[in-house]
Amino acid sequence: MGFPDRIERTVRIARPVDDVWAAITSAEGLGTWFGQRAEVDLRVGGIATVAWDSGERSQLRIERLEPKTIFGYTWPVHGLPADDPRRTYVEFTLNPDGDGTSLTVVETGFAQLGPDEHDVAFAGNTRGWASELDELVAYLHD
Repeated sequence: MGFPDRIERTVRIARPVDDVWAAITSAEGLGTWFGQRAEVDLRVGGIATVAWDSGERSQLRIERLEPKTIFGYTWPVHGLPADDPRRTYVEFTLNPDGDGTSLTVVETGFAQLGPDEHDVAFAGNTRGWASELDELVAYLHD
């Protein structure tokens, strides 16, 4: 039996798809709920850089972009050295849900890691997505 390769979380947000899309794809949105600052080149192959006041930075390479429906990117694996070439793939899927939006986040690629690396990355990102999605919901309800 292999390691779990997939983290999946779905939240319902009482805001229209347009608002949720802007929150996950714009520099203003990502720089508020996901980090403290962000720059976004919103195109397939473009780079989004998210930075925190701690000095930590993460670069996301945009891999899939279907406006107001799917936003997917690869990014560094949590717990690995910055120069490690391995990445996981994160995909946000937005669906209208009544007067709000159902947002599903799926992150895959953990099976490429060894046991110790997997434990750190999978556990860290599982906790991280729970926290980050709570921050996204709070950001959109302010």
